[in-house]
Amino acid sequence: MAGKAITLGQFFDFLTVRHQGDIHALTGHVVEQVIDEFNRPASTDFGAARVPPAEEEVVLLFERWGQWLPDARKFLTAARDYMAASLWRRLGLRIHESYMLDIRDWRRDLGEYGNVHVRFGKGSLGRGYKTRLVPAINSARDLLDWWMVDARHQFGDDYTNPDAPLLPSERLPDPDTGLCRRAGDQVLRDGLTRAVGLWLPAWSGRLTPHVLRHFCASSLYRRGMDIKAIQELLGHSWLSTTTRYVHVPAEHVEHAWTATNARTAIRLGLTAG
Repeated sequence: MAGKAITLGQFFDFLTVRHQGDIHALTGHVVEQVIDEFNRPASTDFGAARVPPAEEEVVLLFERWGQWLPDARKFLTAARDYMAASLWRRLGLRIHESYMLDIRDWRRDLGEYGNVHVRFGKGSLGRGYKTRLVPAINSARDLLDWWMVDARHQFGDDYTNPDAPLLPSERLPDPDTGLCRRAGDQVLRDGLTRAVGLWLPAWSGRLTPHVLRHFCASSLYRRGMDIKAIQELLGHSWLSTTTRYVHVPAEHVEHAWTATNARTAIRLGLTAG
């Protein structure tokens, strides 16, 4: 509904600005904007705000999750689910971007931290997937190294094949390729849901992969990362989209204002001297 209203509004804006006089001369009718302030959607986002948990809550969740892994009845799938959720938490990857990763996409040789080659990023409608390189910052490099060295090879002998999935399923290998099958999005969602139910029950039903993506953006911003850099990390086309992902407590604004005033005072003092 919002999309249709916006499209109609833009079309009638074009008619009234460019061709209102011509249309009136030809037909005797005056074109007016049909999507006025009374029926124009106030916002295109009608969903609830995806405000993530506090930093200490997410840290507690992943600490308890990681400590439990050695005792998990199915260690491999538990470690895979933990690895996927860590990519959402630390790099802000989308769930589709995560499960479509192949072994070749972990480029340990690129850059200071290594890079994850996201080949199936969300692109504009009709333009296909948008690729990007995501630096393995925020301790993601150590997690990927742990995954490749200690866990991935236990799923099957395809761990040396660059075309094999980075996050495999526990099902039997694909009979046509001999490679492990790819874990699906629902399997990875279920892994996060179980972990939240066990170690962060207050967020049961609310902490989703996408909320962890919001948490990643907010956490990096609070730690001082430039908003433009966060935009590139998340793969957003528009900076305005990234700003909706950043949720900071009220005192963050106060601290930023105090720091700005302090820098201004220093500059003025240096100038005066």
